[in-house]
Amino acid sequence: MQVINSSKTYDVAIVGSGAGGGMATKILSEAGFDVAVLEAGPFFDPAQDEYRTQLRWPWESPRRGASSDRRSFGDFDAAYGGWNLEGEPYTEAPGTRFAWFRSRMLGGRTNHWGRISLRFGPLDFKRKSIDGLGDNWPIGYDDVKPYYDKVDKLIGVFGSRENIKNEPDGFFLPPPKPRLHEMYYIKGARKAGIPVIPSRLSILTQRINNQRGSCFYCGQCNRGCSAYADFSSGTCLIFPAQKNGGKVELFTNAMVREVTTNAEGKATGVNYINKLDRKEHHLKAKIVVLAASACSTARILLNSKSSIHSDGLGNSSGMVGRYLHDSTGASRAAFVPELMNRKRYNEDGVGGMHVYTPWWLNDKKLDFPRGYHIEVWGGMGMPSYGFGFNPNDLNKITGGSIGGYGDGLRDDVKKYYGAVIGISGRGESVPQKDNYCEIDHDVVDEWGIPVLKFNYKWTEHEVKQAKHMQDTFEEVLEASGGILMGDKPGKDRDYGLTAPGEIIHEVGTTRMGKNKQTSVTNEYNQLHDAENVFVMDAGPFVSQADKNPTWTILALAWRASDYLVEQVKKRNI
Repeated sequence: MQVINSSKTYDVAIVGSGAGGGMATKILSEAGFDVAVLEAGPFFDPAQDEYRTQLRWPWESPRRGASSDRRSFGDFDAAYGGWNLEGEPYTEAPGTRFAWFRSRMLGGRTNHWGRISLRFGPLDFKRKSIDGLGDNWPIGYDDVKPYYDKVDKLIGVFGSRENIKNEPDGFFLPPPKPRLHEMYYIKGARKAGIPVIPSRLSILTQRINNQRGSCFYCGQCNRGCSAYADFSSGTCLIFPAQKNGGKVELFTNAMVREVTTNAEGKATGVNYINKLDRKEHHLKAKIVVLAASACSTARILLNSKSSIHSDGLGNSSGMVGRYLHDSTGASRAAFVPELMNRKRYNEDGVGGMHVYTPWWLNDKKLDFPRGYHIEVWGGMGMPSYGFGFNPNDLNKITGGSIGGYGDGLRDDVKKYYGAVIGISGRGESVPQKDNYCEIDHDVVDEWGIPVLKFNYKWTEHEVKQAKHMQDTFEEVLEASGGILMGDKPGKDRDYGLTAPGEIIHEVGTTRMGKNKQTSVTNEYNQLHDAENVFVMDAGPFVSQADKNPTWTILALAWRASDYLVEQVKKRNI
């Protein structure tokens, strides 16, 4: 295939427009760099009516809001993508089950996530020193704290100062008050001796600048906010960079195949397929930043082979793709009779939880390492398609009549709506060298690019953690006055442990370290093997923590971008 060469050479080519790519775009363009941003999906701006799904009624969708191949979380969810994308397969080794979620659009997955914005704590960077498993990061909390502070102030996060050892406080906006179902959770958690604190979500409860509005509590953050009140990379990083005079050129629908290199092994740009005309292009750049997601970046690096980088760019250690890991997850729900026949009032709130339980047992001896936090869901938000329960399941509990349609069914739905509380655990797994992704040379996507093959299994550490989750869920829900729904999953079902990838927190395929033989990047996200290539997604994570990774991706990308600017000024790059 003929490759069409660009006439222009950019200072930096950034592959991916999610959290890391967006932050790199803002910092580098505002430092004076001429930046090209390559995104595999289309343009997206939730403030423009052609893209907006916020405040649209279910009947405005041909599927009444149901999921589709393009939107796995519902037809009105902001994410263009899912675990299975037409024309973009991936494969799994025998015995592996890994679910790989991709969001193909400007801003990537930041358009639809839960906005849970937690800092890693001092213990999270040095877990090997505590339990002897995995590896410590080459950096610590004090190295990242200044950038967490900057991210808090730039983007905005609500929360409360709690002075909890491994849940670092930040610069918080006022948190919203608990809703009724969350007050029942608080009651149950406190009876069980479990802490509950206000959530920390990157949603503006107060206005912080003239470019973004504040939350008006429609509860639809997953649809993308037309007021830019919640964080997404496009609305809060890329668009402001453009408005502030940064040189930013967007290349959407650009599926990157590989990073190109010269005879010295340094990057010269990227090759990508324009999905609209299906032609391959070469974009020239002095520096390449990969922020396509941990797995997508690993795929690009492994497909970037040359005489110098015979096993793929950055892979002289053989570690690209290794130590892939995702958060653990398990859930349980309960019916709370006291919440039946509730008065109707608006309690939509933000599009996520108002309270949560941080990990509370760091100092306890358990039969598994690491920990998990607890998320809460329920309430009386606007019903969506397939809004979550069969009234007859609850009629069996209360002695109501089974069956029904018409007025009887409507009465049952009204009676029970908002009377279910659900809680979910999100925990830390122990990174394993033998959990990895590699190139499957027998399968290509529709653009002719070899796809990823996953090799992954949970260990007993994660299974035992899930058991602890289920025991805790049961105790809390019963203490809240709830009647547990469904069967408690046992060992035969790994205690309800979700499949790897399903929590969509995959990290660790290009992990950082000081030893070039056991890591891919240095402590500033720079490839050991090519000084003008940086990785600014979650790939460099050495371990995950029980926290969602986005705030750490943002902080590390800002830190790496500052380092990149400094190295260019010193002419080291």
